[in-house]
Amino acid sequence: MIHNASSALLLRQDEAGVTTLTLNHGERFNVLSEEMLTELLAALKTIAQDTQVRVVVLAAAGKAFCAGHDLKQMQANPSQAYYQSLFQQCSKLMLAIQHLPQPVIARVHGIATAAGCQLVAMCDLAVAADSARFAVSGINVGLFCSTPAVALSRNISRKQAMEMLLTGDFMDAQMALQRGLINRVVPADMLDTCIAELVDSIISKPMSAISMGKQLFYKQLEMGVEAAYQLAGQTMACNMMENSAQEGVLAFIEKRPLKK
Repeated sequence: MIHNASSALLLRQDEAGVTTLTLNHGERFNVLSEEMLTELLAALKTIAQDTQVRVVVLAAAGKAFCAGHDLKQMQANPSQAYYQSLFQQCSKLMLAIQHLPQPVIARVHGIATAAGCQLVAMCDLAVAADSARFAVSGINVGLFCSTPAVALSRNISRKQAMEMLLTGDFMDAQMALQRGLINRVVPADMLDTCIAELVDSIISKPMSAISMGKQLFYKQLEMGVEAAYQLAGQTMACNMMENSAQEGVLAFIEKRPLKK
């Protein structure tokens, strides 16, 4: 099923419960304009409430994945109040991805710069074509990428993050893989096959455990180790009370297939 949410965003949902959101301003390098941010937030809000959706794939049309904020739009609105509102809206989008019950996989076929690189970093998983490149390049126009720094520093080491933020230099897909920004690098013509393999593995698992686990993962990252273990223990105990976990453990013990 395909919905044209707008000219900025395409939404497609298949029968397996995989929803693909495609940034559709390829001619503008899929910049995160006010329109794009609004459309993405609305789509994620709807997806969060849809129990039929198992996985979300974030893709893009055109040559680029996402070139960050719309600088022309920003230049046309030179007020601090406008900029604060814009960056708050962008931060709201990034947090919506993290709070979404379903895993989100970034399908990166081209460049991802500034807030576009932030978008990749905030997705749960990311698969890139070997031709993709990444940068937080705001510093090149005198703007330190402060909000992308939040996501970047939670994906790669501090020294590596600071190097990217201070220089604005591009990083190729292999380097992004080595530094932990993305999960896999494949030839461009294998991008969809690789993502399909990840999706199939995820949707074969109980949805409740995936959702519970994703929520726990991000919460515990921001805690001290004792509080993290306390929350993890509570979450695991709740998880064990799920029918799917009880059946899974019993099937393992009895060395038999899971009951459908």
